[in-house]
Amino acid sequence: MRHLLTCVSMKQLLSVIVLASLIFSQKALAQETPTEREAAKDVLQKMNSLERSLETETWVKRMMAPSAARDQVVARAKELMDKELIAMGDEITKHPEVGFQEKWAVEKLTAYLRQHNFDVKVGVAGLETAFVGRFKGNNGAPNLGVILEYDALRGTKGAFHGDQHSTQGPIGIAAAVAMAEYLEKTHTPGSVVVFGTPAEEMMLPAKIDMHKAGVFNGIDLMVRSHSVSSTARPAPGFGTCCLNIDGVKYIFSGAPAHQMTPWNGRNALEAVIQLFNNIDAMRSTMRPEARVQGVILEGGTAPNVVPDRAVADFYIRYPDSEYLAQVREMVDNAARAAALATGTKVKIEPDGNLRDGISVSTLDELGFEYLKKYGATHVEAAPGKPMGYEETGSVSSDIPGVEFSAQTSTAPNHTYEMESDTLAEIGHKGFVTDAEAMAATMFDFATHADYRAAVKREFEGIKALKAEYQNSLKKAYEPPIVRDPK
Repeated sequence: MRHLLTCVSMKQLLSVIVLASLIFSQKALAQETPTEREAAKDVLQKMNSLERSLETETWVKRMMAPSAARDQVVARAKELMDKELIAMGDEITKHPEVGFQEKWAVEKLTAYLRQHNFDVKVGVAGLETAFVGRFKGNNGAPNLGVILEYDALRGTKGAFHGDQHSTQGPIGIAAAVAMAEYLEKTHTPGSVVVFGTPAEEMMLPAKIDMHKAGVFNGIDLMVRSHSVSSTARPAPGFGTCCLNIDGVKYIFSGAPAHQMTPWNGRNALEAVIQLFNNIDAMRSTMRPEARVQGVILEGGTAPNVVPDRAVADFYIRYPDSEYLAQVREMVDNAARAAALATGTKVKIEPDGNLRDGISVSTLDELGFEYLKKYGATHVEAAPGKPMGYEETGSVSSDIPGVEFSAQTSTAPNHTYEMESDTLAEIGHKGFVTDAEAMAATMFDFATHADYRAAVKREFEGIKALKAEYQNSLKKAYEPPIVRDPK
């Protein structure tokens, strides 16, 4: 018996050591690029000191101790998914709607919330397909927020759910209903609010307008799920899933003419083509992490008329916003040069931007352990980059939160294959796992005031370092001096 107890204790000890080493390796990685890590090393040392002081591995072990009450909440979330909400997700998958047009999906989601004692207001922040649902039995703080998404991708064959947003709404609802019912039944202090956030795949995503309008004010924790092809979690720090982004439209104006006498006009389409060529010529002078991606939205209407209007839509990306400003200037100048070269004029129209959010280990590590506990597949043990739990960076820079991403497909995001997996066993299994892990984490946050305090301390500590971090990067990106020709 003594030998058995020793073996069990050693197994538990090894588990804690492995978890602690993974968390430490996350801290060592910190930001995404070597330039960031070197330029901001003093800031990252402060962040690492904060992380060590939190003893996240101890919090994770404590929160995951056996709890009959938590198990009941998790079981209720699973029951809702199995009986009703997986089917709802499948329905939304088969009726895809692009951003700001998701009326059918919103009707499905809000009707279900009303059936489960939520008071729902549609059209918040002046957005027709945005909504807020508040449980009628809410009882003060802590305020638990759940982000629901439901927009489809814009594809050449029409709208499609190649990012599986169709089931992100049902996942969030399952966790929200299960948690709200528990709080009401046990008279435990706490409130549950769900946020229907349209147009995640558009620029600007609705979350930014909703945030500016104060829709998320007062929320203490925000949770969200998202599809992935492998189960992973981010390191603490500043970051985003898909780089910092400037969205820009380049609108060229020319003059029409017959194509037999094109010299009588000015070809706006040629200007757009020249813009793409200019960007390709500049890529060797951009840092390798930059991504400049564009499509031509307009390019004329008939081959026998010189196009007098052409429009290109670009996403300009970089891991941090400081160097992104230089890349943006390069692309803007490429557009101006294209206009000069073709005798056209260009209007540069900013179309929104996404910036770094904040990720915190106290939430991310607990959420990751719950994903594994409830059966997530294709688990990546190695730490990822820092990544806010939502894509805009605005909400996740003001409210602590966590994204739940169990494997839901074997295919990459934004593909027809991922859409197919939404309706398959791999998708359904991952969606249920997300709902269970989300419900468990919400339960722990709501029922442990000291854990909430640890999350708040980490979040506010990292947030306080953000300005210092960005100032450090400015010094790393001084452009070269280009002298006047002689």
